[in-house]
Amino acid sequence: MDIEEADKEKTGTENNLDFFFKPESIALIGASPNPEKLSHTILKSLREMNFKGKIYPVNPGYEEIEGLKCYSAPGEINNRIDIAIFAIPARAVLDTLKEPAGNIKGAVIVSSGFREMGPGGMKMEDELRDLLKEKGIRAMGPNCLGIYDTVSNVDTFFIEREKIERPVRDGVSVLTQSGSFAAMIMDELANEGAGVARVVSYGNKVDVNESDCLEFLAEDEATKAVALYIESVSDGRKFLKAASGCVKKKPVVALKVGKREPGARAASSHTGAISGMYEAYEAAFRKTGIIEVASYEELKDACKVLNRYSPVNGKRVLIITDGGGIGISIADACEEAGLRVPELSEAAVRKLKEKLPAFASVRNPVDLTGSVRDEHYVAALQETPYEEYDLAIVSLLWGPPLLTEGVAEKIKNFADSCGKPVIISSPGGKFSRELASAFTKTGMPVFFSPESAVRAAAVLCGGNGRQK
Repeated sequence: MDIEEADKEKTGTENNLDFFFKPESIALIGASPNPEKLSHTILKSLREMNFKGKIYPVNPGYEEIEGLKCYSAPGEINNRIDIAIFAIPARAVLDTLKEPAGNIKGAVIVSSGFREMGPGGMKMEDELRDLLKEKGIRAMGPNCLGIYDTVSNVDTFFIEREKIERPVRDGVSVLTQSGSFAAMIMDELANEGAGVARVVSYGNKVDVNESDCLEFLAEDEATKAVALYIESVSDGRKFLKAASGCVKKKPVVALKVGKREPGARAASSHTGAISGMYEAYEAAFRKTGIIEVASYEELKDACKVLNRYSPVNGKRVLIITDGGGIGISIADACEEAGLRVPELSEAAVRKLKEKLPAFASVRNPVDLTGSVRDEHYVAALQETPYEEYDLAIVSLLWGPPLLTEGVAEKIKNFADSCGKPVIISSPGGKFSRELASAFTKTGMPVFFSPESAVRAAAVLCGGNGRQK
């Protein structure tokens, strides 16, 4: 299916998705006290998120679950249901929707067994689409994890927190067809001290898709930037319009998978996605101003850096380090990514020589060597004229005896005042990561290799040389 395919008739009755992201009530259809059931984990997740709205378990086999009154069907609930989470077999989803369900506004259908299963499942998904349209219900899924939302405290993910760590609240929202991708990036971001605003896993896209979510996020004050994982786009015109509108208000970064035949085949097998020609997506990203990244690691780096900084207008990078070899590696990676590592002006060199010890190398990269002290990093940043660079990469090797974790607060204060992004690179093992956590505690993202720091810089500068 080509990205330029003509607009299709939209399922559902309205474009406003507020009730998904600001719900006052959630019904859990298929609720169970059995810890082995997915629905049990979802109920646990909602409670651990401290969701403030009403939770209605639905299962005809129980009168009460976990201290909550249990209903035999959603139609028995007298109040409006903003989100009905379906955690029941595929056929049972259809049977439930055939019953009275006029009080349901939105559905998150985590159930699998639809289009991804082949012709029989595709027929069931067509029936599901018709039922949703008939009932006027907007739906995410099927075959998805749904919503993890640090703003409204919603968590429909059926994977326990002991297995997938949940990130804290921050400014980037993630949109993805793939539930496994959503779980993976959440776990890694949380492990690296980064957060999210909202994560949406919409699976087979029987109704709500990336375009609908982009329209909502464009107006969402809690979302500073958007990260997209795309297997397929079925409605090219709608996507172009939604993406263009969102990019005008905040950065959008995208990873397109299924670019080549083996990946496209795999996408089809797990969400039924038909990926289309990659060149069409590449052109769409360029036309809308989306920053395209080439790998999962790049998208993760983008999420981390966009939580803290906005894109810049240039590509000049100032590098400051306490290890000459690391500085060279960062400089090489910058050049390969289409960034510039300019020579500093003679005036800047003179100022740096006045403020830094004689052992420091005051070219770009600035090498403070193993005799570095905390204040040397700050002096190097302060004495380099702002007009000579667009962002700085500061790399710290924690071996020097006079370098302390107190440097984090000093660099953070500089970054807050200078108006330029300061990206922290801290390679190393356990000891280095422990000290580098001083930066994450101040809200500054940390990148654990020279390459990841440069990938983050490339995103802020427009995307690894791919965006002009």
